[in-house]
Amino acid sequence: MVGFDMMSEQESGALAARYHEVRERIELAARKAGRQPGSVSLVAVSKTHPAESVEVVAGEGQVVFGESYVQEALSKQECLSHLGLEWHFIGHLQSKKARDVVGRFALIHGVDNIKLAQNLQNRMAMLPVTSTGGDLSVQDILIQVNIGREPQKSGVAIEDLFSFAEDVIKLPQLRLRGLMCMPPFHCIGELASPYFAHLRELKEQVERHLGMALPHLSMGMSQDFEQAIAEGATLVRVGTDIFGERPA
Repeated sequence: MVGFDMMSEQESGALAARYHEVRERIELAARKAGRQPGSVSLVAVSKTHPAESVEVVAGEGQVVFGESYVQEALSKQECLSHLGLEWHFIGHLQSKKARDVVGRFALIHGVDNIKLAQNLQNRMAMLPVTSTGGDLSVQDILIQVNIGREPQKSGVAIEDLFSFAEDVIKLPQLRLRGLMCMPPFHCIGELASPYFAHLRELKEQVERHLGMALPHLSMGMSQDFEQAIAEGATLVRVGTDIFGERPA
C-alpha cells in the first residue's frame, strides 16, 4: 500500500500554492481562448507522489487525479477511499492488466489497440452491474492517437483511427468519450500547438464518421497545457507544476 509520508506545514503550503497557480493558469488560458473555464477539467497527475500529497491537493478542492502505474494507483485508491476522488488511468496499459483497472477508474485515457479494448470489454462483462462504486455497466475510455507518428510511442496510427474507432464502439460495455495524445517530447510550448490542433481536427472527423459526439480531448501537460487549451483541450494532465519533480 502507498502510505503517508511526513510533510511539513511549509511543504503542504507550497504544494497548495502551486495547485492554485495551475488552476489560475487554466482559467486564464480558457478565457484567452474565448472559452468558459468550466469547459476545461484538470487531471492532477499524482503518479510516483505519495498519498499525503494527493490528500493535500484534494483538500484544496481537486477531485480528479491521474495515475500511470496500476499497483500504485490501486494502493492510493485504498488509502484515500474516504475522500471520494475520481481516478483516471493515464499511462500505457498492458492488455493483461485490464482485469485490474475496469470499474476502478472513471476514465482510461490510453486505449490504443484492439486486444486491450477486447480485454477491457471481457473483464467488464464479468463485473456485477452495481457495486459500492456505482453503475459498472460501462467503462469510459479515450483512444490514444500517435499524433507525432513516432515509432517508439504508443498510440493508434492516424490512418487507422477511423477503423479502430468503429471497432471500439461495437464493444457494448466500452463507451468512447474522445481522443488523447502526447506530442513529440521535444515539442513543448508553442511547438506542440500544431499537434493539438491536429488532434482536434481528428476528433471532429471521427465524430462525423461515427455520427456521435465525443466530448473529450485529453491533451496538454505541465509544459504546454495553455497551448492545448487554446486548441480545444477539455482535459489537461498536469503533474510536475503541481506536485514538483517526481521522486527519484
